Amino acid sequence: MDLRATDLPDDIDALKAMVFARDEMLRERDEILCKRDAHVAELQEQLSSRAIEIEHLKLTIAKLRRMQFGRKSEKLDRQIEQLELKLEDLLADEGAAAAAAPKKARAHREAPVREPLPAHLERDERVHLPAEEDCPECGGVLKPLGEDVAEQLEYVRAHFRVIRHRRPKLACSCCDCIVQAAAPSRPIERGLPGPGLLAHIVAAKFVYHLPFYRQSVMYAHDGVSIEPGMMGHWLGSLTWLLNPLVDAIRRYTLADGKTHADDTPLPVLAPGNGRTKTGYLWVYVRDDRNSASKEPPAVWFAFSPDRAGEHPQRHLKKFKGLLQADAFSGYQELYRDGRIQEIACWAHARRKIHDLHAVRPNALTEEALRRIGALYAIEAQIRGKPPDERRRVRQAQAVPLLEDLKRWFEVTLATLSAKSDTTKAIQYSLNRWPALVRYCGDGRAEIDNLIAERALRGVALGRRNFMFAGSDAGGERAAAMYSLIGTARLNGLDPEAYLAYVIERIADHPANRIDELLPWNVAPHLPAAAKATPIR
Repeated sequence: MDLRATDLPDDIDALKAMVFARDEMLRERDEILCKRDAHVAELQEQLSSRAIEIEHLKLTIAKLRRMQFGRKSEKLDRQIEQLELKLEDLLADEGAAAAAAPKKARAHREAPVREPLPAHLERDERVHLPAEEDCPECGGVLKPLGEDVAEQLEYVRAHFRVIRHRRPKLACSCCDCIVQAAAPSRPIERGLPGPGLLAHIVAAKFVYHLPFYRQSVMYAHDGVSIEPGMMGHWLGSLTWLLNPLVDAIRRYTLADGKTHADDTPLPVLAPGNGRTKTGYLWVYVRDDRNSASKEPPAVWFAFSPDRAGEHPQRHLKKFKGLLQADAFSGYQELYRDGRIQEIACWAHARRKIHDLHAVRPNALTEEALRRIGALYAIEAQIRGKPPDERRRVRQAQAVPLLEDLKRWFEVTLATLSAKSDTTKAIQYSLNRWPALVRYCGDGRAEIDNLIAERALRGVALGRRNFMFAGSDAGGERAAAMYSLIGTARLNGLDPEAYLAYVIERIADHPANRIDELLPWNVAPHLPAAAKATPIR
């Protein structure tokens, strides 16, 4: 209130009333301003919260789009971007130079050298003689001078073959004795399929991911009718026959003192309502080749109708040693008594940051990935070295980097909002820090759990094709087949050839010598065509 001296009354009481009214007006204004400021602060807080939520939703959508349509590699794209920019510059320079300079002859490009066809393939010799038997010029006798040999790769369509087992009966001419050879054993008692057909059906489903109904259509083209239900029945009988071998793989996989564990969902048809429920396949891998071990690798799968923690606790009830796994809470009970030590996975920690960088790259995420990449560079140098050397190098080189990385994480957190996705990604690592750095204290341990993740790739591909298992029993059969096939592939064997060898012999094989049918013991008896480079 702005008053001039001439406007003021001479009465003191009137002056006091005017001052009081002025103070009341100022107080009311201050209250209004305070309420306005509080309301503005509340609106700003809501706006900030909404902005964070919107950014989080954008990030989630971008992650889902990338998972569905984008690249699966987690390598940084900066190098690719730089190469693309360089290529654009080179193409621009080349185009300008081509327009200004006269055309030159194109340089001759050398033809690629064709590798010889594998020696183990069957050769079909075909001799092509000239049409003339005598010299077309003078009629003289033609003599051999040499030859040109060229090879052509051909495909002979797979075909069925019927094997007839004939057992003649022989009678003694002096008495009533009748002699006859014993009937050869079959993989399925009184069953129609032979070992090769069973191995082919199993490999087609669990290696090449062809459902039974697709196989049935393919076999019908050759005039052979095999119903999908019948193939399922054969698979059930075969699994029962091979269970002792699967148990041998389980015992071997969990006997080393270090195993890699992971799980993946497997849809299962729920009985009665035609819908599916979610079962789970658990995988346990023994593979110490990175630490110069000569022991053969193996993988064992187990099925469960849900993801309760009691399942891995039952699987690993007798296991002692290092368990490399993700942060699934169901494993926590295993670590309480110290019998099993947790080795966390740096690939999971890195993936949290990489997902942010792939959608919204910035200097912070790039620095975090660079620091983690330095840890992986050390691992590349010591891959295949003995455990003592791996531990020594990690203590000297990786431990200082890890200590510096932890300090950098803690300092960075102080500059970020507690609700940001970057904070959550960094906090994931800090919450698991003791388990993340434990690999440096044991040369057998790995920096991540990618060994187990690679073992699950075949399951993921199969899930896209046959979509679900028919029942819980079907999930258990799938786990058994994945165990045999995965272990054969880790040891460089063709799964179909290995299964055919085992199925042909296991019915008559002594149970106390079942280890003789493990892939690394069968390998010397298989032809070269059934062997390849072991999978890592």
